[in-house]
Amino acid sequence: MIKDNQRYFNRLHVLIDALIVAGSYVLAWFIQIKLLSDNVGVLPVEVYMLVLLPLVPGMILLYSAFRLYTPKRVQGRRVELGNIMKANMLGLLLFLALAMLVKQADFSRGLIFLFFGLNILSDVVARVVIRYALRDIRRRGMNQKHVLLVGYGRSAKEYIDRIMENPQWGYKVYGILDDSVGPSTVYRGIRVIGRTEDLVPILTANQLDEIAITLGLGEYYKLEHIVAQCEKSGVHTKFIPDYGNIIPTKPYTEDLMGLPVINIRYVPLSNTFSMISKRIFDIFGALACIVLFSPVMLFAAGLVKLTSSGPLIFKQERVGLHNQPFIMYKFRSMAVQKPNHEKAQWTTKNDPRVTPVGKFIRKTSIDELPQLFNVLKGDMSLIGPRPERPQFVEKFREEIPRYMIKHQVRPGMTGWAQVNGYRGDTSIRKRIEYDLYYIENWTMGLDIKILFLTVFKGFVNKNAY
Repeated sequence: MIKDNQRYFNRLHVLIDALIVAGSYVLAWFIQIKLLSDNVGVLPVEVYMLVLLPLVPGMILLYSAFRLYTPKRVQGRRVELGNIMKANMLGLLLFLALAMLVKQADFSRGLIFLFFGLNILSDVVARVVIRYALRDIRRRGMNQKHVLLVGYGRSAKEYIDRIMENPQWGYKVYGILDDSVGPSTVYRGIRVIGRTEDLVPILTANQLDEIAITLGLGEYYKLEHIVAQCEKSGVHTKFIPDYGNIIPTKPYTEDLMGLPVINIRYVPLSNTFSMISKRIFDIFGALACIVLFSPVMLFAAGLVKLTSSGPLIFKQERVGLHNQPFIMYKFRSMAVQKPNHEKAQWTTKNDPRVTPVGKFIRKTSIDELPQLFNVLKGDMSLIGPRPERPQFVEKFREEIPRYMIKHQVRPGMTGWAQVNGYRGDTSIRKRIEYDLYYIENWTMGLDIKILFLTVFKGFVNKNAY
């Protein structure tokens, strides 16, 4: 039933997208040709409308390639928005490339850009409306997906918790099968209805949409037999492992000559192409920033030199990529101290060691600008987890699980934790959570997003003392 509904919904979604593409194109033609250009020196309307023949199916194919017809139960809003942008940007590039290939110089470039702008806007609005309509329908008990859980382990409880907290997903748990607890066991209204040996009769007697295998770690010896029974039924089956606390949400799998291997940590930047791409981005970005901020850096250097005695640049050892130490640069913002005093503690609010100029450049992050030269040297990246001093690394590695994973990538001048408010005297644990998210979900698009967020809300730091 759910499969039929999903198939119908996908067809309807394709039809809506086709109408949006066609409507956006015709509207763009009307605005650009009829309203803005007065129809002078442009191609006939038939030529423009002929473009719709390849354009509509082409955009549908792009949407399909970017997984825009994935069920909305499993695709977040941000992911969907990102995929809409990616599909349209690729479509724009292909459109411009084809226009050049056919040597059609008179074809309005303004129409092309206007079309893609209108298409993105219309598609985002349509999908938001569809998403909220589906949520309302599912909250009313319709369009439900009925699920049977096999196993009463920790993953079963976590799965039920998330379903209960998100009724808009439209999941309804039929019951749980387990061999270690009795049929009187109930968790958040979901009852254990039998043992794993009852799986086949229950599947035969009921129309279920999905089976979720949620066995505890001690019961994995049953896994092969249970999977075989599930596959005989033809019902879609998924496995929710009971070791989710030690593997990432997007595990990196390898095929070792037919043997599946799951890596404990997925680090996209371990890929050579991704690593080179990010390094090129860092070099050109650092050079551009040095040119752009050179007046600010010169002004800050002059203020530091005129208002306090000591070196202009403060150098401090930090821990970077692969746990290797490096010397990080900053404009000096404190009075000169003995090395053992400087290492003893973090800067605190109203710290007497901070100079008046130092307070200003720390608050506005101007003191960090010399790190652009660390980026050029290869010690740091523009974007990444912030590096820490060796003594604090040794402390946190014992206190905070997974802390050392941050050293699998180059440290950054700014990062995902910083643009989300975790700078200065804030929770180290929360900072590490955001750092790990960045490490496991890195894309060039995420780096660009963090740069923009840094510009708009990351320079001024209320926690910088």
